[in-house]
Order: sequence, then structure tokens, then C-alpha cells
Amino acid sequence: MNLKQFSEILNLSQTTVSRALNGFPEVSEKTRNRVQSAAIQYNYHPNTQAKSLATGKSMAIGHVLPVNKQEIINPIFTDFIAGTGEILSRSGYHMAVTVVEDEGEEAAYRDMASKKSVDGVILHGPRENDSRIPLLQELGIPFLVHGRAQTTETPYSWFDVNNCRAFKKATELLIDLGHHRIALLNGLEYMDFAVRRRRGYEQALAQAGIELDPSIMRSEEMMEPYGFSATMQIMQQPNPPTAFLVSSVIPAMGVQRALLKLGLQPAKDVSIVIHDDQLSFLPADLFTASRSSIKDAGKRCAQMLLEQIKNPNAPPLTELWEAELIIGESTGPAKNK
Repeated sequence: MNLKQFSEILNLSQTTVSRALNGFPEVSEKTRNRVQSAAIQYNYHPNTQAKSLATGKSMAIGHVLPVNKQEIINPIFTDFIAGTGEILSRSGYHMAVTVVEDEGEEAAYRDMASKKSVDGVILHGPRENDSRIPLLQELGIPFLVHGRAQTTETPYSWFDVNNCRAFKKATELLIDLGHHRIALLNGLEYMDFAVRRRRGYEQALAQAGIELDPSIMRSEEMMEPYGFSATMQIMQQPNPPTAFLVSSVIPAMGVQRALLKLGLQPAKDVSIVIHDDQLSFLPADLFTASRSSIKDAGKRCAQMLLEQIKNPNAPPLTELWEAELIIGESTGPAKNK
């Protein structure tokens, strides 16, 4: 049953029915109750077009993805989008994904604003000093940043995990196990999350009086071959590490593959601690990890953005989650303790 047929049953205009179903104050309580009761009786669910008619909104949330940054094939992003989509679909929204070359991001946001094709935007992969944030503020589009840009001074809405504290605690765990040579395989360090994770690692080492060693630190796209090649290089140095701190389970699988190829057993010979996004296609508890679900993050980002759209004059929303440190099968005492 479509909106027109449902409206004819009630002998009301389509606009009145849509407004009644969406709680608009222009519709009397009596009419609203009548429409909502009939919707239950006839199992009617308004579609996106009907909501757009009632609200004057596009009922779309925008995502702009630079094609060269591999977001589309990134399983972390995929699980995030799954969580976001779950919340948006319940609220009658759909996602508008725009894929652009790196230099086309600004034009994509400007096009969304001029055409009013989206009601809000989720901004991905913030950098330390991210020019997209002031741009979206200038354009007046409600937006939420998944992560933070620490050098941006004007208030904006964001959701983030406490990456610095998570990696500080993870490094402290390894130090407590007697590890003093701890390699860091980080994400790309122009990204804000990676900067914060490195900072936590450095803070823990400094507090323990352990000198930083750049020769056992790497920063790359978080893929399995990166974990493998970096580990092979690092472990063939004269004074190899006894532990690895890795920014994702995906490169950590490469670390594990490299260690096995070198005849070393994870936990027994070399410990591994990771950040675990709880990816849906991987089993839990393989690694000791600072854990925070990326799918749950997607859900929360969608909820926060919808709150902004509903209350456009409210102050920016911010939320910081703490990661949970989980002891898995990949850590043990340092052999040289």
C-alpha cells in the first residue's frame, strides 16, 4: 500500500497523513491518533518519499569517499556503514555515498549543499588539521565527525574512541610483562586516530624510562601485507623487539604470519597486542586487544547526527568512548625478563 492509497482510505490529504505519522504539531492530536491507529491496522509504513513530502527534507545522509584512500574496500569502514545503515533505515533515512578523487572532496560537499541532496553528513578519517570541518560549517550542513581533528579550534560534533589512553594502557600491559623492546605498527600518521595512538605508546614508554626507537616503528595503510613485511624487516634487525603493538587486527594477521614463517610462536616468543574493532567476519579473542566495536560506533554516529538534524540550534554533540582491554591468546612474559 502506498501513501496515496492509505490517504484515500482515511479521506485525508497525503501531506496531512505524512505529518501525522511524523508527529508534526500542525496536525491535531485526534487526527494523529486516528492516522497512527490506521497505520497499525493496515500495516502501513511510510516510504522515504512520503517522509520527504511531509518534512521538506531529503531523508538522506551523505558520505564522501576519496577513491584513492580505499575506504570502500576497507572492512573497518564496511562494518561502520553497516551500523550506521541499521539506525538510518529504522528512521526512514537512506545513505548517499559519493566516490570522488582526493581533490574532489570539497566540490562534492559544495554540490550536496547547493542541491540540498542530503540532510546531514558523516565525515570520515579526520586529519589533525582538517579543512573539511570549517568547510562544512561554512556550508551550514549538519555533520558529525567520526574521530577528531585536534587542531581545529571551533566547536563541532564528533564521536571518538580514546585512542591515546587505549594505546597507553596496551603498552603498559606489555611493559608489565617485561617487554622493553615494543614495536609499533601504526596506521597512517596524518590521520588523527593514529597520532593519538602513537602518543599513548610514547607516553607509556617515557613513564617507564624506555627510550623511543624509531627503527621498530612503522606507519602505513592498515593492510595484512603491511603487517607481514614490516615484521619481517623489524625482526631481522640485530636487536629485534619482543612485542608488537598493532593498530588493527588486519595488519596483526600479517604480523602473526611473519612470526610463524620465522619459526616464532605468538605469546611464547613474541607478544602481540592490537586495537580490535570487532569486525563481524573475524572471531573474537584471537589477540590481546584494546577493543571497541566499529559497528556500534557507526550506530552511535548515526544517532548523534539525527539528533543534530532534529535540533539544528542545539550546541555541538561530542562523545568519547573508552576501549576495553581484553586479554587474549597473543601475549605472554618477555623471554628476556
